[in-house]
Amino acid sequence: MNKNNETEESLSVVIPVYNEALSLPLLHKSLCIALGGLSIPWEVIFVDDGSQDNSIEILGDLTATDPDHTSLVVLRRNFGQTAAITAGIDHAMGNIIVLMDADMQNDPADIPLMLEKIHQGYDVVSGWRKNRQEKYLTRVFPSQVANKLISWITGVELHDYGCTLKAYRREVITGFRLYGEMHRFIPAFAGSVGARITEVEVCHHSRKFGETKYGLERTFKVILDLFTVKFLIGYADKPMRVFGGMGLLLIFASAVVILYLMVRRLFFLVSVFTSPMLTLSVMFMIMGFQSILMGLIAELLARTYHESQHKPTYTVREVLNMLPLEMRDLHIVNPSQSKLPPCSEIEKG
Repeated sequence: MNKNNETEESLSVVIPVYNEALSLPLLHKSLCIALGGLSIPWEVIFVDDGSQDNSIEILGDLTATDPDHTSLVVLRRNFGQTAAITAGIDHAMGNIIVLMDADMQNDPADIPLMLEKIHQGYDVVSGWRKNRQEKYLTRVFPSQVANKLISWITGVELHDYGCTLKAYRREVITGFRLYGEMHRFIPAFAGSVGARITEVEVCHHSRKFGETKYGLERTFKVILDLFTVKFLIGYADKPMRVFGGMGLLLIFASAVVILYLMVRRLFFLVSVFTSPMLTLSVMFMIMGFQSILMGLIAELLARTYHESQHKPTYTVREVLNMLPLEMRDLHIVNPSQSKLPPCSEIEKG
């Protein structure tokens, strides 16, 4: 797909690859079958994330035999799935971007169905592996718990955040950068800018080649990442509400403890200085003021971030009739010639 197609509707399929040599030829064939009948230009971008097998050689051959639809990005070392996905998005030319795994557990035949949902007006279409072909206790159950937790905290309810197969309109995923293992939270970030999100049931095949790259420890990483996601989505542009709110709560708790100590001293003659609660009250007071000061610093950093990069604090879905002033017909209309009733009659009505 050449760059001239960027202005029309076009599709980019981004696939991170790490030691998936056995599945790549079959995956490429399946993609060509699934996407060959599309009426829009399409491309497949493989991103090799430091594979140690012969994945690069196979991808090089696929790129050479199908240069019109296949591209390859080779990273210098293994940076992780999130970094590989980001690299693929950065090199993609399509205005619709589909992400999927290279292990053939995702089915390319589901992509046209996701495109139909995009054409219906959705900005994000998330795959739902309703019938997962994996062990329940070690993979499915922890994933279900994580999905419910993520949906509750982020406010974007999806059954399967862990399914890589998702379709996005480019404009809802290019306003933020992904770090660490944040790729599974892309729908939540997209939801924070007002994206229309839906999900569809997709096929999930058992792994036939290679070994899984994830274990049970991934669930704990997800929980830790949720703290960052919640802050970035809810408070990145208003951090004082977190730090200031906590500071006021601590100062209030300190004031309550001091009041309790004063009442006990006045009415029950109990010494204030012998109670460990006095130390607790002072500590709460200091922590409260420190939290408010941290909120002020965070507010300055947030403003510096937005203003230095000229990042707006809003997102626009569409603009209608936005003509330059010199192109508008600005002649003054005589009220007697207007077809609209006078303002006074409108107000009376």
